[in-house]
Amino acid sequence: MSQEDALDGESNSIANQKKILLKYATDNGFPNPTFFIDDGVSGVTFDRPRWNEMIRLVEAGKVKTVIVKDMSRMGRDYLKVGYYTESFFAERDIRYIAINDGVDSDKGDNDFTPFRNLFNDFYARDTSKKIRAVMRAKGNAGEHLCTNPPYGYQKDPIDKKKWIVDEEAAEIVKRIFVLCIAGKGPMQIAKLLTAQHVLTVKAHYAQRDGKPLPEKPYKWSPKSVAGILERPEYTGCTVNFKTYSKSHKLKKRLHNAPENQRIFPNTQPAIIEEQVFARVQELRGNKRRPAKQAERQGLFSRLLYCADCGSKLHFATGKNMTPQQDCYRCSRYKSHALYPGRNVEAVRVAADFRCDGAVL
Repeated sequence: MSQEDALDGESNSIANQKKILLKYATDNGFPNPTFFIDDGVSGVTFDRPRWNEMIRLVEAGKVKTVIVKDMSRMGRDYLKVGYYTESFFAERDIRYIAINDGVDSDKGDNDFTPFRNLFNDFYARDTSKKIRAVMRAKGNAGEHLCTNPPYGYQKDPIDKKKWIVDEEAAEIVKRIFVLCIAGKGPMQIAKLLTAQHVLTVKAHYAQRDGKPLPEKPYKWSPKSVAGILERPEYTGCTVNFKTYSKSHKLKKRLHNAPENQRIFPNTQPAIIEEQVFARVQELRGNKRRPAKQAERQGLFSRLLYCADCGSKLHFATGKNMTPQQDCYRCSRYKSHALYPGRNVEAVRVAADFRCDGAVL
């Protein structure tokens, strides 16, 4: 039963379906009935855990009959429902029964069944359109569309539509931005937070809600840190329509173009100043990493390019090198084929550009 089915009331509840199916199996002499229930999963998808388990048992030859309350309980994708009922089950000599729709494969084809499957698909499509319309109206009105606030915020107990600052988490968010401004990347920040035993996002929520902590409550991932650094909501704004799906049957979310997004300023207290957030995005756009041989970073990393081939100049340093020996080297200068008819040594000299402390 998917969430929208709950609007239909008791008739489509799990308890009611089980009661109907068990009575039918008992009255008609079907032994060893087993229930496969995917509560809360939409019928437009067939990638459902218990459905997949049933199909594995069918393929293993352990199922003789499949019974549902009605065709919509099996699914609301008319193409896949048709495949299973008319091909998959038939090839394996599986009897298929939809009680309320009067469908029984042992009694021959029901000419109206394909149309009923199509109507079920139309119902799912119409429901999806209505939900999308409601979400678009909310989004255009500046309401938060995400179910849970980002790390650093929490729902206002008085008004669930509003976000208030989660002071403990907000301090960690501020610290992450400060570390990024100081030149630390997500990997370095994650290692630092892990070493200092700062609770991860998941562990923080578990502690706040009084639930058991995860197995590694202090193990921060660079992905989590990067996600925090990229969320404009910390400046106090709301960004709606950041992602979209091509169809109600496809659950994959795609990134929306910036011009299709809606930004509403001052919808919640800011944790990060806009200037700080902008500076972090600028630094993230020109990512620098420490050289493998040392912890020094090049002042002009990702800013210099070879005058001959246009390739990036990489910062070259080492543990046994002094700052005066650091240099910038063309990433492609070793490939002689790039410079036909030209003096490779001259290119090498140009590639070994040294700033020697000078400010450009």
